[in-house]
Amino acid sequence: MIELTDYEHGRKFHGHYRNTLKELQKHLAKVLAAHVVHGHRSVIMLEGWDCAGKGGIIQRLTAQWDQHHYEVWPVGAPTPEEASHDFLWRFRERLPAPGNIAIFDRSWYGRVLVERVEGFASDAEWRAAYDEINAFEEGLTRDGITLVKIFVHITQKEQDKRLRARLDDPWKRWKTTAEDYRNRAKRPAYLAAMAEMFLRTDRPQNPWIAIDGNDKKAARIAALEAIGERLEQDVPMAPPPIDPEVLALAKEAIGYRE
Repeated sequence: MIELTDYEHGRKFHGHYRNTLKELQKHLAKVLAAHVVHGHRSVIMLEGWDCAGKGGIIQRLTAQWDQHHYEVWPVGAPTPEEASHDFLWRFRERLPAPGNIAIFDRSWYGRVLVERVEGFASDAEWRAAYDEINAFEEGLTRDGITLVKIFVHITQKEQDKRLRARLDDPWKRWKTTAEDYRNRAKRPAYLAAMAEMFLRTDRPQNPWIAIDGNDKKAARIAALEAIGERLEQDVPMAPPPIDPEVLALAKEAIGYRE
């Protein structure tokens, strides 16, 4: 059982951050290449508080990825078309093709978090959603899709510090809205919803990975390590041999020698 109070230490990253990040990104590039070569599909979803650093993690995660083989889906309020379907429809529509990875910046867990707390879903709807979500994720697993579920946690003190920083920087003010402050006032209700979410949806085949986000650098390294480790469990990581036809053409065209 995940207890968010276990992820509030904010320990600094000890080591050479840039070198460690660069090595992780090089490894993650190989992980994506393995997806392409073997036609594997993966879904990475990030949940967490406003200002927790989800965007920064995604930016570092994809820094060396081929843009043709991944897609980032920011998740907000559903469009009228999306709202006319069941709440999981818009996520099913965005599942990756073979050889690709889909990244969701927020996810279907909005039904049991923001929609529950803000009253956008009825009690019956969000209570039923746990079984619907578990069935959806089990379906992903049956279809051979690797699912990585990341939750980035920060304390109220750290969130307030980052909210102030956004207001202080004229070019970051667009990133904060009135909703951030309305949500902040409901932190106890969100914590209760998160606790039930972990209890009901932290499954052995699709576990939650909690990240202490109170130090941004440490959080990025921890998240990239966890994502890389999980992704490579389901895809062969040995580099493929050269296609014989390509090898023959390369020898003729450019004098390539093995």
